[in-house]
Amino acid sequence: MLEKIKALRKELHQNPELSGEEFETAKRVRAFVEENHNTTIIDALGETGLAVIYDYPEEGPTVVIRCELDALPIDEPNTFDYKSVTKGVSHKCGHDGHMSIVAGLVFWIKEQNFKKGKIVLLFQPAEETGTGAPGILKDTRFADIKPDYIFALHNIPGAPLHSVIVVRNDFTPSVQSFAVSLTGEKSHSAEPEKGNNPAMAIAELINAFSELAVTDVSKDNFALFTPVYLTMGQKSYGISAGYGEVHYTIRTKTDEEMKMLETRINATLAMVTEKYGLDLKTDWFDYFPSVVNDDYCNDVILKAAEKSQLPIDLKPHPFKFGEDYGWFSQKYKTAMFGLGAGEGTPPLHNKDYDFPEELIESGMEMFQNIIAEILE
Repeated sequence: MLEKIKALRKELHQNPELSGEEFETAKRVRAFVEENHNTTIIDALGETGLAVIYDYPEEGPTVVIRCELDALPIDEPNTFDYKSVTKGVSHKCGHDGHMSIVAGLVFWIKEQNFKKGKIVLLFQPAEETGTGAPGILKDTRFADIKPDYIFALHNIPGAPLHSVIVVRNDFTPSVQSFAVSLTGEKSHSAEPEKGNNPAMAIAELINAFSELAVTDVSKDNFALFTPVYLTMGQKSYGISAGYGEVHYTIRTKTDEEMKMLETRINATLAMVTEKYGLDLKTDWFDYFPSVVNDDYCNDVILKAAEKSQLPIDLKPHPFKFGEDYGWFSQKYKTAMFGLGAGEGTPPLHNKDYDFPEELIESGMEMFQNIIAEILE
């Protein structure tokens, strides 16, 4: 059983697909499930998603176990035999491992004789772009499943292997990206005063955003500004630039804090562009609401970890990465937990990262205990 699941993990790792393009990934997962246990499957959920459904005789709670299908636009330098065959795309967040854990549950599920309720294994697309969970929620077939609880895990490099990391309330922050376009007027480099170069405005904005930042995640007004892209002018040294762009991603503890921060950013942009006489265009995109863990769901996770005798880490503050799983927590009772991926494992989204397969067994056991706790 375990060798089959590991083989699936390597197959998924070798054939990654970007957000919204996970058609073959979904087919591979479906083929694995059908080969090992015949049950109801809803495919093309939210376009490329998949739901594997197990119904029991009597009415009872519906437990959804969610994982992600997509990979990242990162080239893989690793040399192992299951290295990504798709240039510029690889599984550097561990979604290949998450899928394998959830797909591997079919072996355990087919041996169970629950009297009531429903188990749903949800393979969600496009987590990395923040569009996958909203797409699932818009699909009426998912609403018809009528979830009561939705659980998920994320592997955490740097944390002791197999440790279960639990966060009360907000598991991850609210995340938002924005792009600022500044249009002035080109001129001869010898006469910059006859044009309107956005360089000083860009410099002032970078400084202003730095002053708005509160990098201590323990603070309620935590606000992380990360510059991700900057461009200005062209490589033509006789021309003073007349156009520039600045792109940021920002993070706050809550959605309410995010709204307040957006107001302050817009005020700063208006002030600076008026000062320098520039035309302003602002685009907001890639929004990830904060993941809010339900207290009861967190308690179920703690019981599951204790049953498996796994070390528990009660983290006092949210993680800083974003998760579109937050869309589910706006509508349903949800909880996400961290699963330690080892203190020497390269960080998420690093080119050298590879999902530690030792986590497959502990991840499956955690979900098995969670399901049994609720359905029994």
